[in-house]
Amino acid sequence: MKSARRPTVAFATMFILVALQAVADPTGLLALVGFSGAVPALATGFWSFTPYIVFLPVLLGLTWWIARRAGDRFWTLSAGLTLAVLIAQAAMALSMTGNVLQAGWSAGFATAKAIPAALFVAAITRWLGGKSKPTLNPVKRSWLAALLFASLAPILSGLWWTGAVYAPVMPTPRPDTGIVSVLVSMLLMWALGTWCIGWMRARVPGVLGGWLGVLVAGGAFGVVQAIVGFFVDRGPGGDIWPLMVSYITVADGMAFGASTGWIVGIFVLLVDAAPRSHASIWARAPQVAVASIAALAIGASLFAPGLSVAAQGKKNIPSAGILRATNSHISDGEGNQVLLRGANVNQLVDFYQPKADVPATRPLTETDFAGMAAQGFNVSRLNISWSALEPTRGTLNPEYLQKITQAVDLAKKYGIYTVLDMHQDGWWNGPSEPGTSCRPGTELMWGYDGAPTWATHTDQAPRCQFTGRDISPAGNRAFQNFYFDTDGVQSALASTWGKLASQFRDEPMVAGFDLLNEPGFGETAPVTTSHLLGKFYAKAIDEIRAVGAQQIIFIEPSIFWSGLGFDSGPTPGFTKDSNIVYSPHLYAESITMDRDLGIPALVSLERQFILAQRNAAEYAAPLWSGEYGYWGAADSQGGEDEESLSRLRRYANAEDEHRLGSAYWVWKQACGDPQNGIGPYGNALMMQDCIDGADLPPKAGLLKILSRAYPQATPGIITSLKAETASLELAGHSPANSCGLRVWFPGENQPNPQVTGLTGTKLTKTPGGWIFTACAQGNYSVSNKP
Repeated sequence: MKSARRPTVAFATMFILVALQAVADPTGLLALVGFSGAVPALATGFWSFTPYIVFLPVLLGLTWWIARRAGDRFWTLSAGLTLAVLIAQAAMALSMTGNVLQAGWSAGFATAKAIPAALFVAAITRWLGGKSKPTLNPVKRSWLAALLFASLAPILSGLWWTGAVYAPVMPTPRPDTGIVSVLVSMLLMWALGTWCIGWMRARVPGVLGGWLGVLVAGGAFGVVQAIVGFFVDRGPGGDIWPLMVSYITVADGMAFGASTGWIVGIFVLLVDAAPRSHASIWARAPQVAVASIAALAIGASLFAPGLSVAAQGKKNIPSAGILRATNSHISDGEGNQVLLRGANVNQLVDFYQPKADVPATRPLTETDFAGMAAQGFNVSRLNISWSALEPTRGTLNPEYLQKITQAVDLAKKYGIYTVLDMHQDGWWNGPSEPGTSCRPGTELMWGYDGAPTWATHTDQAPRCQFTGRDISPAGNRAFQNFYFDTDGVQSALASTWGKLASQFRDEPMVAGFDLLNEPGFGETAPVTTSHLLGKFYAKAIDEIRAVGAQQIIFIEPSIFWSGLGFDSGPTPGFTKDSNIVYSPHLYAESITMDRDLGIPALVSLERQFILAQRNAAEYAAPLWSGEYGYWGAADSQGGEDEESLSRLRRYANAEDEHRLGSAYWVWKQACGDPQNGIGPYGNALMMQDCIDGADLPPKAGLLKILSRAYPQATPGIITSLKAETASLELAGHSPANSCGLRVWFPGENQPNPQVTGLTGTKLTKTPGGWIFTACAQGNYSVSNKP
């Protein structure tokens, strides 16, 4: 009989580690079981207790069992304890969502916590757990168990192996990636599984041996995927993206192994117990069963390709003149592709005001829209605040609503579309309360902007920040409560969107509604940032459509995208509405974490476009970048640095190459804006002197790049685009005759565009530049070389 010493040591070490991490981690995000200072309560919801009554008991129970069964060797125990963390994570996610597929996939997000914890606990256990006498067990037919593992992958793929990480030619066992990809993946998983399961079963008996073998095989498959990705997906590219790919593919593979390995474990136990006589029908039953499952997996890949989001989407056809998502681009419903390029306008945001005598916003006037039009901009992403729109629950503020309406009308006067963006930064505009005590590693913070006070539930978590506003115990808990609809807060925002959309449902110059700016991750990503964020979006879309508003819905991934350069986003298929646009903020090499840490770029600026387009394709939606910019600090006089200009040139080239639109951050920024800090100038395209409040010269270098020539609307689709200032090379194709071509050229000098395939050409002088219009059918081109 085995001694209880080793499992006791493992159990105690894991418990102590959990406690130490909870104390040491002031955010509650980096520990296995975090404590941010928020107090769980039944009124808040069962989810607030799940780390303590689901995750922790499952983790400790599995730790004991695994240490007893697999504790004779360091590496088997390390693998087992990794499994314990992943299963505990999946169990917690399941208890929160009731969604098995979401829960199993979520387990992978704990890999970065699981492996270090497993290695540490295994080392202490081997040191203090007493001597052991490892033995090797005879193993037979591991190939059969491995084939079962490989065959389960296409059938149970769920959310695994999805997202921008997986380049089109990387092997993935998903039926919707095609039969070749599935077969290659199955062969790799079979080969890796045969070795891993055999090795592990020789050292760990019973169900656990097969389970751990599958866990390790899943991770090994992720390594192979990452190696293939390195060679086929642009290689290093000046960033460390290949390392990020390696982590995600390994985490996906291990999560799949952890979630399904028990099936293989039970199977090998049954196989070992089956009679060995060839005359017995039971001797052949395992082979027949696995062969049937393998055939089902291959058949699914051949005859039942995954349903795309596009196939599921409701084809709601908006009224004439309303912009819409059409396949991979935005169109006007009259056969013309529309490129929306412009800037963010934050002058209606209800910001926290650090100093009473320094305004947090600048006035929004007709001059602003005239100035944007003179740069060739045709869209304003108008940032608005829920706190100002609905200060009293259930009632929209008529004065604030009038300001929004006035901004839309002024933009329309200058031919500028408006995207209404429900803006937030750090959830709400409240700062640290007087007397707030911040744990070591965090500090007091200003407020920013977002939700009204009545919609802010922090459960006593401190308003302190860790490295910045987006990692704050109070802000994270407020987002957590939002995602779980505590006190109906999420439903309230969805309802508010319905009321707001009803005001603009007949306005074609409102391009659409951006439901929530840079959603926070709460405390339990990806349950929050994928599953529950998608549920909010679906709820808000239903409210908007219920009032007859047909405009585009702009959906964003979480703040992770702005911080890391990539993110999973809401679960594909979260809505059946087809008029959606995927709108991440392409801040690569700007405000991403790598710049703060002084390490090489996680994702290069150019690569981020490719990743964003892959994610957009999963929603069968066009791509539009709602924010970008801010690559370098200005000098003490607010002047431009070459680093910012160089990165913006690269961004512009990539944007043109991918034929995309976007909104630069930001048109104006007041000296008292908490994002600006209290400095010598208001840092934006239109600069402000903070000494006397007067205007400083605009950022001419940035504006020269931003105002380059581009097609605002094109018949059919754009097939190629390249521009620099007034130079332009444009090609397109229109299956039907359309007179919708509209091209912007900057500057006072009259352009001389050379064209093919166009008729009815016309050149019109406008403030700041020229507008070129024409009709087209079939292939056409426009070339201007000043």
